[in-house]
Amino acid sequence: MVNELCYCPRLFYLEYVQREWAHNTDTLEGRLVHRRVDRQQGEVPSATELSGREEIHARSVLIGSDRLGAIARIDLIEAEDGALVPVDYKRGSPPSLERVPEGAYEPDRVQLCLQGLLLREEGYRADYGIIYFAETRTRVRIDFTEELIARTLSLLEEARHLARSGEMPPPLVNSPKCPRCSLVGICLPDETNLLKQSAAEASAPVRRLTPARDDRLPVYVQGHGHTIGLNGETLEVRSKGEVIAAVRLLEISHLVLFGNVQLSAQALRELASRDSIIVHLSHAGWLVAVTTPPPSKNIELRQRQFAAAADAELCLRLARAFVAGKIRNARTLLRRNGRDLPEKILRRLAQSRRRAERATALAELLGIEGTAARDYFAHFSMMFKGDAGSGRELSSFDFSSRNRRPPRDPVNALLSFLYAMLLKDVLATLVGVGFDPYLGFYHQPKYGRPALALDLMEEFRPIVADSVAIGLINNGEIRPSDFIARAGSVALTPEGRKRVIEAYERRLNTLVTHPLFNYPMSYRRIFEVQARLLARFLTGEVSIYPSFCTR
Repeated sequence: MVNELCYCPRLFYLEYVQREWAHNTDTLEGRLVHRRVDRQQGEVPSATELSGREEIHARSVLIGSDRLGAIARIDLIEAEDGALVPVDYKRGSPPSLERVPEGAYEPDRVQLCLQGLLLREEGYRADYGIIYFAETRTRVRIDFTEELIARTLSLLEEARHLARSGEMPPPLVNSPKCPRCSLVGICLPDETNLLKQSAAEASAPVRRLTPARDDRLPVYVQGHGHTIGLNGETLEVRSKGEVIAAVRLLEISHLVLFGNVQLSAQALRELASRDSIIVHLSHAGWLVAVTTPPPSKNIELRQRQFAAAADAELCLRLARAFVAGKIRNARTLLRRNGRDLPEKILRRLAQSRRRAERATALAELLGIEGTAARDYFAHFSMMFKGDAGSGRELSSFDFSSRNRRPPRDPVNALLSFLYAMLLKDVLATLVGVGFDPYLGFYHQPKYGRPALALDLMEEFRPIVADSVAIGLINNGEIRPSDFIARAGSVALTPEGRKRVIEAYERRLNTLVTHPLFNYPMSYRRIFEVQARLLARFLTGEVSIYPSFCTR
């Protein structure tokens, strides 16, 4: 952590205080480099028993000091002339001596120096250490000079002070350090800096420092009697003992189970160890339960969340952003897809959005949202198109108003299922970021209701769920035979659900240019960005929560 503080104080705070972590190529390669030295091996005699001629080759040695208030796991300890030499393994190659005359960057030097100081605390002599660069198999000697020792002790004290302060350091500005940082997708340095600046101050473009799409994707399993088990690094889906599907664990973001699907204890433990949640849905798609790993260690964020939920003014500010974003996106969807749409409807929705932005109470905001929703759904069917090939209208998908619990027609059944899919994705995102998904700001706490997930999904209902429903109907991907009617309620068949899930996942994988940051990313990635911007607002780093509104 002293290394991280020297490299970037914000990175230290994220890792040490908020306990955030994410892998990238560099960290995984570093883990591979350390694979051998991480295995404990060899012994180190006490300082009084150490002779000048003794050979020592001890790996993964844990050492600490109450006086310094620090601990370290030393990759390798060697001995020379009665002194111990700590050896620290690093991936990559050493910097050129023209750029860095000391032979290694300062963060690595202070980390090694602290290891030497800890050895001195145990009574050993430690005059220098070695940094071993695995790529070039180069050993670089670092002498523990008075200047290096003073810098190391200063950083150690700074680390303690920063950890106690409760204030996260600001992000670096346009720094070349950010692109290779594994936590850049959590830190959001350029995005946070942009939101902290005024329009006049904003100059440097926001860099896209994370992949536009996620490598890990959800896995959906539906089928009565299906079982899921673990086979090495693969999750296998079986029916009557026969493997019908297999997915590598490293490709899974979360697991979605419909109905009575059995999951083995081994698979459950392995998914939890990889921070993958398991969403349990009924056959119709209703949320039944969520199995999560241990809560995020970022207790600081949840403290801020609970404090904000008790602040009526703060709740109202966030609620206004959620609802205004939803109305703006609904109007955009109607304007893009509506046929023969009355101009007054677009004006009414624009007025509702402006009223939502000025609402003075949550009750008033609920009324504004309800009025906008009635206007929107009253004209929802105007976004349906007839079959150009046959000239017939899609009479099987008549729609006049929104109804639910249970939905009474195919369009409402389709919308309800898509909203359930959207809810589980937003919930999974919030759990991953470190929020409590059941404590919201607009939706009030209610037993069993993920209020914060409902809050954050508001702005995405039109542009994700509703857009998928319209595309499925207009493209003929969903048919009347994909629905089943029972006692006045309508639900999707298993085959219909499969088609809807495929279309929904295609939508989440679609790249869209972020209206504020001007770089492309998938909708799935936007969910996480919005959740982290909400966290930045709650911690006071940015003064507004910017709802996502498509252009």
